Amino acid sequence: MRKGFTTGSCAAAAAKAATSLLLLDIKSEQIQIETPKGIVYNAQIFDLKKEHGIVSCAVEKDGGDDPDVTSGLLIYCSVKIKEVWEDMDQECRVSIDGGKGVGRVTKPGLDQPVGNAAINRVPREMIRKEVLEVCHQADFHGEISVTISVPQGEEVAAKTFNPRLGIEGGISIIGTSGIVEPMSTQALLDTIRVELNQRKEQGFSYVAIAPGNYGRDYMKQAYGYDIDRSVKCSNYIGDTIDMAIDLGFKRVLLTGHIGKLIKLSGGMMNTHSKEGDCRMELMAAAAIRCGVDLDIVKKILDCVATEEGVRLLKAIGKEQQVMEYVMERIMFYLNKRAAGNIEIECVMYSNEFGELARSKGAEEWLILLGQEQGR
Repeated sequence: MRKGFTTGSCAAAAAKAATSLLLLDIKSEQIQIETPKGIVYNAQIFDLKKEHGIVSCAVEKDGGDDPDVTSGLLIYCSVKIKEVWEDMDQECRVSIDGGKGVGRVTKPGLDQPVGNAAINRVPREMIRKEVLEVCHQADFHGEISVTISVPQGEEVAAKTFNPRLGIEGGISIIGTSGIVEPMSTQALLDTIRVELNQRKEQGFSYVAIAPGNYGRDYMKQAYGYDIDRSVKCSNYIGDTIDMAIDLGFKRVLLTGHIGKLIKLSGGMMNTHSKEGDCRMELMAAAAIRCGVDLDIVKKILDCVATEEGVRLLKAIGKEQQVMEYVMERIMFYLNKRAAGNIEIECVMYSNEFGELARSKGAEEWLILLGQEQGR
């Protein structure tokens, strides 16, 4: 699959092209930079212009084969001379800010402090490096002001995690390698870590997590817990536990639909279907363990969805026993993953039947979550 280039790479390339016209009077249709990963990026330059001492241009975001909502966006950079120094020995300075369509940080725990433009550390370093290279070529001594903007950024940001993370007004300029890996698992894991870190920065030693919006919505409906206080861990339950431990959390509550969580009862810490399924096999095994008649077990195996299996168990009065056994196995594997480094509790539910099972310490958790919100 074809790799792409990050918004950070686009911004750095645009900054180099704009500064080249500003200081060297070189008008480039293409500019070359080296990404932190060592891969050369030959970026095509669009809309290069110079007016009233300000130079601006754009680079089109190419996400490669990664289905990123930012692909195709024009990442603009405008540069101007802010100050010229008489002292020729003084090092040049590059100031970087965000303009229209680049988000601004409103919550702690992110890469940038509250109030800064959401241009992460590595892209800032990339921009600075490219601008300073041109400054040295031009023998310029002073300060260059750089503004990154994305005309469609605010509209596109609504499709990203930014509003949830507290980044308002646009997209983030991101990337640690400068390269977009197709279908990047790391990008998802990085987002989960950011959300966990935000929670930690707010002073909490505990965190509620859920695989998806259904789990977070269930927490809101069933227990009145604000979904914005929980972290969406997607399919990466094991990795999220690892990160929670690494960040120093003491306790974690996992809430999820049986369709996801029953996989944990078989030790699957990544619940994505490409990693395996066996939902109905695990439910059937639990049913056998709880003495369910073989004819019902066979019907469970023929079910397409876990909700159907629960319906069969409920009809014969075995739902509670089997679900409690499933929860016992879930907790066995969750605690195995935690290895004594964090306390874990769990709540499992069904869309049709509501709560199916909870671990022994979950009740205390629900009280704690209520207290956090003043209930």
